[in-house]
Amino acid sequence: MPKFYINTAIDYANGDPHLGHALEKVGADCIARYRRLRGDDVHFVMGMDEHGQNVSQSAEKHGLPPQEWVDRIAARFDATWRALLCSHDDWIRTTEPRHRAAVTQLLLRIRDRNPDDLYLGEYAGLYCIGCEEFKQENQIVDGRCVEHPTRDLVPTREQNHFFRLSRYRDRLLDLISTGAFPVEPKIRRNEILRLLEDGLQDISVSRVRIPWGIPFPGDPTHTVYVWFDALINYLSATGFPDPGYERLWPTDLNVLGKGITRFHCVIWPAMLLAADLPLPRKVWAHGYVQWGGAKLSKTAGVAVSLDDAIARHGPDALRYFLLHEVGFEGDGNFTWERFDDRYTADLADGLGNLASRSLAMIERYRAAVVPMATGVSSLDAAGAEAVAAYAEAMDAIDLKGGADAAWDLVSTANQYIVRTAPWTLAKQGQDAELDVALAALARCLYRLAVMVQPFMPAKAVTLWSCLGQQGSPDPAAWTSLLVPPLGGMPIRKPENLFPKPARPAV
Repeated sequence: MPKFYINTAIDYANGDPHLGHALEKVGADCIARYRRLRGDDVHFVMGMDEHGQNVSQSAEKHGLPPQEWVDRIAARFDATWRALLCSHDDWIRTTEPRHRAAVTQLLLRIRDRNPDDLYLGEYAGLYCIGCEEFKQENQIVDGRCVEHPTRDLVPTREQNHFFRLSRYRDRLLDLISTGAFPVEPKIRRNEILRLLEDGLQDISVSRVRIPWGIPFPGDPTHTVYVWFDALINYLSATGFPDPGYERLWPTDLNVLGKGITRFHCVIWPAMLLAADLPLPRKVWAHGYVQWGGAKLSKTAGVAVSLDDAIARHGPDALRYFLLHEVGFEGDGNFTWERFDDRYTADLADGLGNLASRSLAMIERYRAAVVPMATGVSSLDAAGAEAVAAYAEAMDAIDLKGGADAAWDLVSTANQYIVRTAPWTLAKQGQDAELDVALAALARCLYRLAVMVQPFMPAKAVTLWSCLGQQGSPDPAAWTSLLVPPLGGMPIRKPENLFPKPARPAV
């Protein structure tokens, strides 16, 4: 069973989760669930980034000690991802002892293998508290950080410990351009290559007089710079430096937002090279959820509540909308109108209607038992094509393409019902033809339950159980997609999978 270690970027503990966070988490969860279906030994990690000046200031603003503040925020994020049906295996927090140990040991390992890569120097520049980063000229527009345009950049001069990032420019350029260190999608890879071609500067890896953080090894007057600290979470979640961490390391897929590719595709791999550790096998940088063309963020204000979005049509529907309509590559808009329209068209009138009609006819005409018909229908051929297209898309992390393949099959199946008219076959006593049609529809629903499970896990389980299956779709179900074992299986008609509510006021 192949190992598949997948991480999301850890969320910063300075506010509530929003739709931008949700896109990343449900996208990574969709990938993790798909890899489990394919038989991989998946280890899926999410978590919280809890150190730094911004967190300390947020805690002070709310009249709380930093640890109490991050405990509250972490609980809120974890509960939200559980509400969105995320199936992560671990929840890493940078305030945990295991992470502190990993940060300390990685720095000591760099110092041991490449002692010249860490040195003491002075830094002067513009600091964005929102990003917790000294900004370079190409990251500033009209005197503002491109990621936090509502915040003032703070002129800062201080003595820091530095990491000799410049040493790794040529090596990273070669690794990324040759595909040895894959950065996807292509648009993000090209951005990183341009950044590398422009050259790299050494970076600060410590802050002075910032007490909320991990002490810098050998210099307790400094704390480890929050981004340097945070990146190491992917390694600390493996148990590093304890023996056995290699069972998970390296990361097979690191999922993150496009705004932090510099950290994950330049700084993090350089740190690993300096420590003589393997690089992640792939980085995927998704786009942003937008509202009216603007990025959703804590700093700019959140136009739509994530809790409201979950409550609107349920977590499965929101997952589907984010991954199919917003997408997992470029930017995409979220509006209530689009969400409602897709819920009605794709879910209520699409998959929900197909399941209801098909199972109701099996119940009515065959006493709720799938016929033992052996004939292969045009719908089975369409199902085999859909599964192949789905697998190709999902293997390429084309989540929209995977959803398209499944919903193309939904459309084909609804057309099949119209074309074969099972009610007419029953009325005319064409029992053999009716058995073929009903069995084909049941097999189609089996395939769809498996294919939609990574996108809508709860609804998929409901449909799965209505087909007389136990638990949830698993690797055995995946291997049965060409010939689903449903003949003679008792079924039941579900309650309406996707009820149509009265349209809420916006």
